[in-house]
Amino acid sequence: MALFPTPAEIAAQTAANRDRAIDVIRIVSLVAVVFGHTIMAVSTVRGGVFVWGNLLESVPAFGALTWLLQIMPLFFFAGTAASVETWSPGRSWGGWLMQRCTRLYRPVFFYLAFWGVALAVLRFVLPKHVYEPVAGTSIQLLWFLGAYVLVLATIPVLYRITDTARLAAGVLAVYGLIVGIDILRLNVAGLSALGYLNIVVWLIPGMFGVAYRRGLLCQRAAIAVAALAFVVNVLLLWLGPYELSLVGYQGQRLPNMTPPSALLGGHAIMMCVLAIAVAPAISRWAQRPRVWWLVAIGNSGAMTLYLWHMPALLGMHLVFDALGLARYDTHAPGFIALSVVQMVSMTVMVGVLFVALRPLENNPLPGWDGGFVAGPGVRSAAVGTLLCIAGAATLVSVRWGLKDDGLICIAVLLIALIAARALAADSNVPVTEAVTR
Repeated sequence: MALFPTPAEIAAQTAANRDRAIDVIRIVSLVAVVFGHTIMAVSTVRGGVFVWGNLLESVPAFGALTWLLQIMPLFFFAGTAASVETWSPGRSWGGWLMQRCTRLYRPVFFYLAFWGVALAVLRFVLPKHVYEPVAGTSIQLLWFLGAYVLVLATIPVLYRITDTARLAAGVLAVYGLIVGIDILRLNVAGLSALGYLNIVVWLIPGMFGVAYRRGLLCQRAAIAVAALAFVVNVLLLWLGPYELSLVGYQGQRLPNMTPPSALLGGHAIMMCVLAIAVAPAISRWAQRPRVWWLVAIGNSGAMTLYLWHMPALLGMHLVFDALGLARYDTHAPGFIALSVVQMVSMTVMVGVLFVALRPLENNPLPGWDGGFVAGPGVRSAAVGTLLCIAGAATLVSVRWGLKDDGLICIAVLLIALIAARALAADSNVPVTEAVTR
């Protein structure tokens, strides 16, 4: 308790009109991601090769659980709902996006520095075919950050969703585009790469985040839309070529995540409207002082939890594998007991990392914080464009990780961020004032 503000202090610092449901959705979703990765990740070292797998590969029936546990759309939903009211027409688009990206990328600099040092050492410690999978997985989680920045860049457009008709038109247009791309890429030879255009799927939760903030869907309508989306997804699964699992893993014939599919689009609709339906109940629950304390503290280190649980997970697996305690074969004796031990180990490690590294997310970073663009214009457009390039480079880099072409993507990412920050310095606004904004 001494490491954090007390429940009374948190309550005093919370605005009366704070939408607590959004904070609950964000942190619960994040904890679910950490829990899901810990349970689903399996590994072994076989013939000098580090095999990083997923329980879904050996137990495909678990794919049905992903219809409940694939909660990534809720991150985009909550983030957009929290961000849309900070935008207003006439503002500097690049300046606004710079403010959003300042905190998002602040811990990423430290994360990349850690992996740069760690991989430089591990390259001489680990066998080649153990090192390469680790390097390839190291920054895999950054895909979300890249996609999220690109969604935030569209806020000036999403801001125009002011009634139900515009919401329906926007969602149906994006969903229809995804369906059309799926039809082409699955039926026309040589067009499979078109599937990556389906990254627009993440605009769907963004639109519902705006709809939630503006009260465009009542509870009854939200439940009806969720039911319709569920039925459509079941029909797509039954009649179409789609696979059951909404989480990607090696060996899938048609992944739903990379690239995104129409099945994922329908799932995003369902998850977001269900969140809208239960938001009032969540808000009432979050009024409890102890609940709100946990939610507020958790959200103060959300990026810390998200980023740093992956090094902990990889490190734990390497240690267990080296000790001959590989958690890989679901039929092996002691698999359940080993799963419990790893879950407890991860809980302890992630807790320690959260306490130790949360300040990196919250304390201003000299040379990075303080970017500001006074108003719209060429400089604003340049800053926004550079940040979009950084987001795209972040997204693409996860294909290789910190090796091969992934290193080029990370170089583009860093150059774009540095250039954006250099341009986002209005001489008429002191840095201290820019920070407070």
